[in-house]
Amino acid sequence: MAEKRDYYEVLGLDKSASADDIKQAYRKAALKWHPDRWVSGTDAEKKTAEDKFKEASEAYSVLSDPDKKAKYDQFGFAGVEGAGAQDWSQGFGSLNDILNNLFGGAFGGFGGFGGFGGFGGGQQGPRTMRGRDIRTRVRLTLEEIAKGCTKEVTIERNRPCPECGGRGTKNASDVKTCPTCHGTGQVQNVVNSLFGRTMTYTTCPQCGGEGTIVTNPCGSCKGTGLVRKRETVQVKVPAGVEDGMQLTVRGEGHAAARGGVNGDLLVIIEEQPHPQLKRQGTDLFYTRVISMPEAVLGTEIQIPTLDGNQKLKLDAGTQSGTVVRMRGKGVPEAGGYSRGDLYVKILVWIPRKLSRSEKEEFEKMRDNSSFKPDPNRDDRELFEKESKYF
Repeated sequence: MAEKRDYYEVLGLDKSASADDIKQAYRKAALKWHPDRWVSGTDAEKKTAEDKFKEASEAYSVLSDPDKKAKYDQFGFAGVEGAGAQDWSQGFGSLNDILNNLFGGAFGGFGGFGGFGGFGGGQQGPRTMRGRDIRTRVRLTLEEIAKGCTKEVTIERNRPCPECGGRGTKNASDVKTCPTCHGTGQVQNVVNSLFGRTMTYTTCPQCGGEGTIVTNPCGSCKGTGLVRKRETVQVKVPAGVEDGMQLTVRGEGHAAARGGVNGDLLVIIEEQPHPQLKRQGTDLFYTRVISMPEAVLGTEIQIPTLDGNQKLKLDAGTQSGTVVRMRGKGVPEAGGYSRGDLYVKILVWIPRKLSRSEKEEFEKMRDNSSFKPDPNRDDRELFEKESKYF
């Protein structure tokens, strides 16, 4: 299965894109990939268009919703799991309907595609360069996850060259307008097709979409405007994150050439196993073994929690397998206000070897009614109810 692409990458956007930018990018993708556009294409072309259109629609459904967008920006796909899914079994809807929904009926009709300028989206001018994202991992204890923390991560990344100020050359006059695209960053292609004459624009092959070229490159960065540096970044980790979750630190990735936009630092969470507590979502689980006298007479034990040890009183006659729920002693919900619980399972230790005097004492109790199981007690029902937690 192909790896899911970043929603911003799908729509060709920077992560600082406005709501209008997102809407326009989806319009462009819908014009290009809607199945209505590919009705006369080959089976392979139709399948590609369908997949691309689904991908763009899913990206738009998340990025156009402020709440979903905020969760995606913070936690990546884990923050919006299932949010972009749609039922495609009922068809895609007409392209004209999609555009009218987006732009309030500004489009009079589909009209054979020609009226939309050939799906190329028009000439956009020089492309703003964006630095690459950096992925790294950070290991956290359960206590750090429960309270949230700030961690330092050391990474190697591209930064603007100090010798040329990131221009790629020491002399500003050596930055020339690209002769191929004349500074637009794009080249125009005219295609005569079944639908009429259309114009498309592609990235300029000489300048890579920047609109400029360097004629006298800097000796330190070889004209790239970038040098490699090892730096430390502070990452603020919110409470409640889970193993495998991805945090996004804006602008802390690689720098872009010649004043472009920095990429992001993508931090993947690695949760270290706790020596005593087991985690499932926001709930924690702990198993404690007590002696037979403690179970019969009752006792008070210390339970490890994420806030330190806490006392737990066990009544006389506590049965092996009893589960005690400590409310609010679990892990906070990521991005929420609720907190899980801590479930403590009590097991009673049965000795395998006894001294002669101990055996004699137990023989005396063998026929005592207090030590015979009572079929009318509800312990069995209690165990079956609580066993789902373990």
